[in-house]
Amino acid sequence: MTYEQLPDEWKEWVDLSPLERFRRSEELFAQYLAMGGSLDPDPDPTSPFDDPEAWRPSAAHGRAGLRLLRRGAS
Repeated sequence: MTYEQLPDEWKEWVDLSPLERFRRSEELFAQYLAMGGSLDPDPDPTSPFDDPEAWRPSAAHGRAGLRLLRRGAS
């Protein structure tokens, strides 16, 4: 596909500098998280490392749950 064949939205994106693209990507990513997007990977039952008993759905608010870490005596 040549530049002339690209849709106008794509041409605008291609014409941005790498720094401008990065900043726009940051804005889109922030919007994704604000709308409840999650960074947790989806389970893959075809993976040899899949353990269905270890997988738990994410919290209702879209963020990972809390884990308590124990420290040894200081």
